[in-house]
Amino acid sequence: MVKIGNTNLPDRFLALAPMEDMTDPSFRFICKMYGADILYTEFISSDGLIRSGAKSLQKLQITDHERPIGIQIYGHLTDSMVEAARMVEASRPDLIDLNFGCPVKKISRRGAGAGMLKNIPLMTEITRAVVKAVNLPVTVKTRLGWDESSKVIVDVALQLQDAGIAALTIHGRTGTQQYRGTADWTLIGEVKNHLAIHIPVIGNGDVDTPEKALNMFDTYRVDGVMIGRAAIGMPWIFRDIRHYLQTGELLPQPGINERVDLAKLHLEKSLAWKGERKGVLEMRRHFINYFKGLSDFRETRQKLVTTSDIEEINDLLESIRKRYAINDA
Repeated sequence: MVKIGNTNLPDRFLALAPMEDMTDPSFRFICKMYGADILYTEFISSDGLIRSGAKSLQKLQITDHERPIGIQIYGHLTDSMVEAARMVEASRPDLIDLNFGCPVKKISRRGAGAGMLKNIPLMTEITRAVVKAVNLPVTVKTRLGWDESSKVIVDVALQLQDAGIAALTIHGRTGTQQYRGTADWTLIGEVKNHLAIHIPVIGNGDVDTPEKALNMFDTYRVDGVMIGRAAIGMPWIFRDIRHYLQTGELLPQPGINERVDLAKLHLEKSLAWKGERKGVLEMRRHFINYFKGLSDFRETRQKLVTTSDIEEINDLLESIRKRYAINDA
């Protein structure tokens, strides 16, 4: 068992990564259903929270069904991050996660997200101040360093641990890499196996199959694996990995009936959370991914991503079931 604050997680736990405009309550529900052990919200701007921005405040809404869950915030000013963390604490998540890893230029250019890797003293100062200001466990998600010449994650991990964090997630790329190239897990393993590191270490980057997850656990001995982009269109990856870790067997990929049922459930949850207009718009990318790889699907896909009529969408989904269900036999 792995312990983060008062939260108990299974050995070799699986986490859903925080992703902007993706890990909303509807998608979190689906990933939890498929076995994610811990969820994270979309990342939230500390400045947006303090200004009481409606979009930022909405992201604080969580349910007991989602637990354990962490709310992630980002920013580049100590006072703002502390104030935002106190607001997050009032929403009663299981932990508060500090985003020092987002490589998006509009964020990193301001010195927030991965941009914080260019100012390690400030990163440590913010972390220490937030830990002191709240009673919830504070965790950090970051990267190997800002660029190839500054892969300082081992030293950063020691400083963050000294600042009081309860766990550390490391994405195996630098800030300037963004999501290009291949994630390098060697330094993640070096942090995890450092004699002075005693907090849980979570690895992140390029885990998109059960075999890769097992390799990361066995080779680098991380406490958990965090999955982000690979769960989009394939939320059952959590179920597949857990089954493989327990049995060594690969599950067959979901058939069309399961995919259609999943798309309809996800749509229902999205509509309930965001309303008809926005709920439909934000489901379009999920529809594309849920049915990726189907032959002669272009016309149906085009209709799915252009219509806003709920009845028509459900009819299209049922037509997909009828057309392709023969492959489930």
